[in-house]
Amino acid sequence: MKIHIKQIPPEGLHIEGEEDRDILELNDPSISPLRPVRYRLHVGLSNGGLFAVGELESDLELECVTCLKRFEYRIRVPNFATQVELTGAELVDLTESVREDILLALPPYPHCDWNGENACAGLRKLEVERKSAIDEEIETAKNPWLMLDKLTKQKD
Repeated sequence: MKIHIKQIPPEGLHIEGEEDRDILELNDPSISPLRPVRYRLHVGLSNGGLFAVGELESDLELECVTCLKRFEYRIRVPNFATQVELTGAELVDLTESVREDILLALPPYPHCDWNGENACAGLRKLEVERKSAIDEEIETAKNPWLMLDKLTKQKD
């Protein structure tokens, strides 16, 4: 995403548009960009630098870490802000800043039930397993001899 310095008036410039999804350079098979990166930015010049503030958005396909099902996820960066020092070049490239902010906004452990529209089958299975483990601990706490019985059965 390149900005022409000479096209920015003193009051700044509002720009909107799309950049090819390849700017994200995702090398992770569990993440696939579905559509271009959309942006709405206000850019301006200040103290020997170019600033850009606004909003970024992109639609991705992620893989659930629990059930491995692929699902669509809209990533949104509502408070994008960057400052780039001017080096005398006519163009300033904001691609790195845009990429970085979008990647930082990715969920660290994506789940297919993130928006509440569906229930993750893998998560349900984990909850059942967790509940049975908790029930077993409660039973053991009520009767400590159960643990000793399990130990003697394992030896046999």
